[in-house]
Amino acid sequence: MNQEKIDRINVLYHKSKSVGLDEKELAEQAALRKEYIASIRNSLRGNLNNISVQEKDGTITDLGKKYGNAKEK
Repeated sequence: MNQEKIDRINVLYHKSKSVGLDEKELAEQAALRKEYIASIRNSLRGNLNNISVQEKDGTITDLGKKYGNAKEK
């Protein structure tokens, strides 16, 4: 998600608190929020898939491989 869309989310939020949004703006806000949440989840999943843990016996466990690199549904 680019900064322009994040700025638009913020503009719509502030407008909703001050004067309210019409139906078109509410739909736009919902779509942008959904896209934002999906991008955050994908970023987090990517980070978690790159974590390796060193076990007490010295072996390295790749959590991404162990838990199957689960994709967002």
